[in-house]
Order: sequence, then structure tokens, then C-alpha cells
Amino acid sequence: MRTSLLRTAVWALVYLLATIAGRKSIIDGSSLSLVWPAAGVSVLWFATQRRSRLRWLDPLALAAITVAVNTATGAAPVLACWFVVANLAQVGVFMRVLSRLSPHMWGAGGDEPLSRSADLWRLMAATVAGAAAGALVGPTAIWLTTGRFHWSDGVVWFLRNAVSMLLIGAVGFRLGQHRSTGWRPGRPSAARLAEYAALIVGSVAAYGAGFGTKSLPLAFPLLAVTVWAALRLHTTFVVLHALCAGTAAVLFTLHDSGPFAAVASHPVRALLAQAFIGMVTVLGLSIALGRDERDELLGRLTVAGREAASQARLLTTIVNSMSEGVSVIRPDGRWIMRNPAAVALMGGVTSGTETVARPDHYGLFHPDGTPLPGEEMAYVRALAGHDVRNQELLVRNSGVPDGRILSVSATRLPTDETAEGGAVVVFHDVTAERRHRDELSSFAGVVAHDLLNPLTTIDGWAENLGDTLGTMPSDDPAVRDAGDSLVRITRASGRMRHLINDLLAYTTARNAAIAPVDLALRDLVVEVTNARTDLAAAAGTPTPEFALGRLDAVRADPVLLRQLLDNLVGNAVKYTAPGITPRIAISSRIDQDGMVRVELSDNGIGIPPGHHDAIFTNFHRAHRTSGYAGTGLGLAICKRIVERHGGTIAASDNPDGGSRFVFTLPTANTPPRAAASQTHLPAIARARRP
Repeated sequence: MRTSLLRTAVWALVYLLATIAGRKSIIDGSSLSLVWPAAGVSVLWFATQRRSRLRWLDPLALAAITVAVNTATGAAPVLACWFVVANLAQVGVFMRVLSRLSPHMWGAGGDEPLSRSADLWRLMAATVAGAAAGALVGPTAIWLTTGRFHWSDGVVWFLRNAVSMLLIGAVGFRLGQHRSTGWRPGRPSAARLAEYAALIVGSVAAYGAGFGTKSLPLAFPLLAVTVWAALRLHTTFVVLHALCAGTAAVLFTLHDSGPFAAVASHPVRALLAQAFIGMVTVLGLSIALGRDERDELLGRLTVAGREAASQARLLTTIVNSMSEGVSVIRPDGRWIMRNPAAVALMGGVTSGTETVARPDHYGLFHPDGTPLPGEEMAYVRALAGHDVRNQELLVRNSGVPDGRILSVSATRLPTDETAEGGAVVVFHDVTAERRHRDELSSFAGVVAHDLLNPLTTIDGWAENLGDTLGTMPSDDPAVRDAGDSLVRITRASGRMRHLINDLLAYTTARNAAIAPVDLALRDLVVEVTNARTDLAAAAGTPTPEFALGRLDAVRADPVLLRQLLDNLVGNAVKYTAPGITPRIAISSRIDQDGMVRVELSDNGIGIPPGHHDAIFTNFHRAHRTSGYAGTGLGLAICKRIVERHGGTIAASDNPDGGSRFVFTLPTANTPPRAAASQTHLPAIARARRP
């Protein structure tokens, strides 16, 4: 509170001196003050005391000083009271407008200095609004009190107060923020100090020459000195220079010297002097602040450029150290970049130009050894809007004579006004992984094939033993026990055969070469559903009900597609609660990627939570303890078949109860998408079939 009272006292003293100085600047032979510095002091006073708890004292102090000085210099008490209203209206409107336009600036609610060109224009807007409010009240009060009014009085009142608020306010808003933040300027160089000194000496000489006589109209050419300061020196110095230049112009004019003293009309003389001071202030500040903004922007751009260059070097180092190949290709096929691994994985074969060559130049083949067409290259498909994931290609050229399997993914880059787009291609060597997987698949196929022979023998002897037991007395306990054991042997043999057949089917789905053709999906679905209906009738179980919707033609391997449909329909029938009639709906549609999206929903027991993805893995059984037989390979086979056709498969809950399976296949009359499928090198063994 003591600090607030002290600030009020100090500002009151400064305002008193400014008011007296304004009254002392009355032009001889008139009642017009050439300047009114109290207007600028008042806005700084109220800006500084904005957050003071005793700020209500400030208007009272301003009113008391205004009345005292004006009555002491010959103004009527009533007129002095009107001047109080004019000054309070002026500073109130100024602070209100500045707070709305520049709440970030010191003195208007924020803590930032007057540092941008936009801040200057907002300060000028607040100045014009405040001066207009004061000019509306002051000259009107003079007219009402004395009966005398001339338009020039209002113009001079407005202009002198506006210039005072603009110039003194600009100085205060710069220095006040520096003081509140503890700002200290950096130490200038010797050359810069010399330039400051030269400008000061030059300014003194120029203003002495320009205002030392009335005969030469040299006032406005003196703006060149302000331009020099604004272009080269600190903005705070520019503001102080403008204040000193304005003070010099006023003092010379008051002493009847300078170009403005030659004007006979006192109002015109005052207007010219104020216009000159305002022009010096606006010109110097606008140039200096624009220069500061330009320097700040250049500094930010420099820092951003350095950071971008550093990040680019870091990313280049990371990309070049990767073992995966990375290439970025423009829509017209020209290279944007490719890392060393990309060249090495292709056997060192390059196009020798800035453009991607045809697939046969690099020795690119499908996994089955057929040549890769140009339109099926990963970047071409990505540019066409396809999502390429784990496309497997065989590379065989002079650099890789034994062949290499690459897993390729490609993504289309976004295109806008600043980017021409393209595709980024990432690929890595999966030869060892695929060879290992092929060996495991081959081993599983061999084992499954070889196990069928002894199993056939077991089935044959079991059948023979059953015939023998049929000739023996059925009431003999030993015969009954032998019959029960024989049933268990037969069931175990059936389960074993089912498991072996699933292993063989899985191996076939993984390794067999596919032969896609255009197929009528409806015909295959009808064939599978009819077979399931016949099986239910033969077994005496509830006959499934099928609802077939739209079914689009697809391009697929007919054997594998039938196996896919049979597995899904078979699961839907099997996993239905006892005594419930299975109801299965099958339909399809063309999705946004141009693939046929097939949906199969049922009213079965559903899929336990957390198993919707796991059911597609090998040997996973979601209902292991529910009494449903199975090996856990059926859905893994389905997934493999779909993926080999370039599609996807997923399971979800049916909102009406049961499960819903959705898979995608290529449409008819289109080449199948490159799939994340099993690939083969000549040295990799293939699984044998029974």
C-alpha cells in the first residue's frame, strides 16, 4: 500500500509539471498551448497504476491538479471542472480501447513491450479514440462557458493531445516494460557506439540548422535523420530520439524560430508543429518495429533452418544405417531417395537413371517364379490407392544368383499444394525366415503323410476285429468289453485321421501354388450349403437354414475357396447350441478398395471375449472345455487361404447373437493382389501330398 501511495505521489508530481509545461507553451497572442504533455503523462500514470489497490486515488489527484493549475493560470473554476471531465474521459477511453486491442501489451493488462507494427497501429487507434473523446468535451465546454467556438480550437486540442499520448505513451510503454522485466541492453560494439554518437551529433546539427531560421523550410527533410535511426539503431533509442526531436521542434517554435514560426496563423502554426512531431514518431516507430519483426522472423527462420538441417542429418544417418531398404518414389517414377540397404537388397542392381526401371531389369518375380508385371510393383499399387502390406517378391539377378525373398510394404504419401506426393517403399530380407518355415511345413506334411499308412492299417484291423466280434455271442461279457474297446480305438483313429487331414490341408493352404480364376461365388456357396444340408439330414441333426444375399463374382482358386467356405460354414453349424436350428446368412458387397467383402453371420454360441484374433492362430480352440471336437486348425487354414489371395479375414460378435466372419477377395476380371504368402526358392523343399 505504501508503494502504491508513493507511485501515486510521484505520478501526480510529474503530471503537475507536465500541466504547467503545457500552460507555458501558449503561443504568444493566443490562448492555444502548442503542446499538452499532460495527456501522455496521464495515460502512463493510469497504465502503471492499473493493478493498484488504491487506484481510486489517481483520478482524484488528477482532478485536483487540473483544477488547481487551470484556475491559477486564469481559467474559470467551472471551466477547470470541465477540463477534469475531458482529461478523465480521454484517459478512460484510451485505456479501454488499448486493453481491448492489445491485452498482451504492458500497461494494457499484459507484460509484452511495444514491439510489433500491429502494436503501433493499435496504440494509434487508442490514441485517436481517447483524443477524440477529450476534444468532444473540452472545446464544447469552452463554447458553453465563454460563448466562443472555432473549429480550429477543436482540431488543435485533438491533434496536440493525440501526439502527446502517442509519443510519450510509446516511450513509456517501451521503458516501462523494460523496467518491470529487468531488461538490460547488450553491450554494443565500438562501431555501433560510434554510429550512435554520429547520429546524435548529426541530429543536433540538422535540427539546429533546420530550426535556427524562419526563412528556410527545412523541417520535413529532417525526417531523414529519423529514418537513419530507425533503420540502424535500437527501437527504444528511436523512440527517445523522436521525443528529443519533438521537444526541440516545440522549443524552437515557442522562441519564434524555425520554419513553423514563419506561419502567421497561430492555429495553423500549432497544427504544423504537432503534425511534424506526430510524423517523426510514427515514421521512426513504424520503420524500427518493422525492422525488428523482420529480424525476429529471420532469426526464427535461421534457427528453424538449422534445426531442420540437424533433423535431416539425423534422419539421413538413421535411414542409411537401417538394414531394411527404404525408397521414396515420385508419381512419375523418379527417385526421391533410397538408402544403401535398398540397393544392397536388390543385389546392387540399379536403373542407372533417376527413374525406376521395369521389374525384369531388377529380376523381380512372383513367389512362384512367374515374372512380376510393372503394374503390380508395390509403389505403383500404392500410388493407385492400395494398401500394400508384406507383399513377397523373389529377386534373382546377377547380384543374387540364388534368389532372395523380400517382404515389401508401400504407402502413398499425401499430396497438397506444397508436396507432389509419391510412395514410400520399405522392404527387408525374409529368405531365412521363409526357408525355416518351409522346412517346418515340409516336415509337417511328410509326417502327416507317413502317419496315414499305419493309421490305415489300424482302421483295417479294427474293421476286421469288428467283423470277428460280430460272429461271437453278444451276451458274453468278454465280447462286450472287447466291443467297447474297439469303439474307443475306432474313435481315436478317427480323431487322429481328422488331425492329420487338417495338417495336410494347412500345408496345402500354405504351400500349394494357387490358380485364380473368375468364379461365381453364389454357385460355390450353394454347393457348400447343399452339402451341409445333406450331412445334417443323414446325421439326424437339425437342418441348417441358409439366407443368401447378394454374392459378387470373385477371382480365386476354386479348390481353396471351396475349402474356405466349407470350413466357415462347418464351424457355424458345429458351434450351435444343442437343440437349436443353425441359421446362417451369407452376403457380399464391393468395398472402397475394390475388393469383394464377404460376410457370414450365424446364431451360434459366439466367441469368448479376447479370442477374436487368437482363433486364427494354429491349434487355438476357443471352446476347448465345452465338448466341441476340433483340432484348432480350421480357422488358421481360412486365414491362410484369404491372405494368399491378398485379402483379410476378421471375426466379431453378431449383434443378434452368435458370430460374424468377414473376409475379402479380389473381384472378378482383376488380377489378385500380391499376398503375404509363402514364397519359395529353388533350394526350399516343398511339402509332399498324400
